[in-house]
Amino acid sequence: MTAARTPILEVRGLTTGYGDLVVVRELSFDVFPGEITVLLGRNGAGKTTTLRALSGLNPLLAGSVRLEGADLGRVQAGARVRKGLSYVQEGKRVFHRLSVEQNLLMGGYSLGVARRRLEGEIERIYSLFPILKEKRHDRAGSMSGGQQQMLAIGQALMAQPKVLLLDEPSGGLAPVIVNEVFRTVQQLKQDGLAVLLVEQAVEASLAIADTVTVLDVGRAVFSARTSERTDMLEAVKESYMGHMGA
Repeated sequence: MTAARTPILEVRGLTTGYGDLVVVRELSFDVFPGEITVLLGRNGAGKTTTLRALSGLNPLLAGSVRLEGADLGRVQAGARVRKGLSYVQEGKRVFHRLSVEQNLLMGGYSLGVARRRLEGEIERIYSLFPILKEKRHDRAGSMSGGQQQMLAIGQALMAQPKVLLLDEPSGGLAPVIVNEVFRTVQQLKQDGLAVLLVEQAVEASLAIADTVTVLDVGRAVFSARTSERTDMLEAVKESYMGHMGA
């Protein structure tokens, strides 16, 4: 008998948006340690809005978000980082005028620990992304888009998250760089981190996903574990066309 799995992040009936505009309605899913959960959907489906609500940047209009059983509904964005929820926003958002190493230090300040300990964390990031160590004294803005994406992920990892929220890490990157980023995401999964990945690169995402949920106009129209479907790609494509892939 397979042991029951316990989700680290539980989303139930999530409803959120911008002001009076409701974008996501009654969305529910779980994220598990050592797994990659992927949210797919067309532009405007509500994927980024979902991540913003989970990270505390958008209001929770209804429903609940729980991290390790604790309700995050009234927890501010900064406090969510300290509790173990790190968000890598779309667009490789780094401090362009700071060096690579300064960017990483900024990512670790939420821990409230001595610089010596942060330097130990930096070495861990360098082991994941050797190119960052090579360029550690360079200004972040001088690096390629792929390198900036690696830095953005490294910066989020400096906070030692339990759940990593990744928004479109493949956006604007060459396929070879996308593969490198996704290999790192897989390594994080193997290290026990829970990853919630928002993507439009369907086939690349399915190759690393444990669970897939497809959004359309703010609602889940398909959800399944990849291990339980032999026709996952076809099912996801059907859901994109407005049909249930069950």
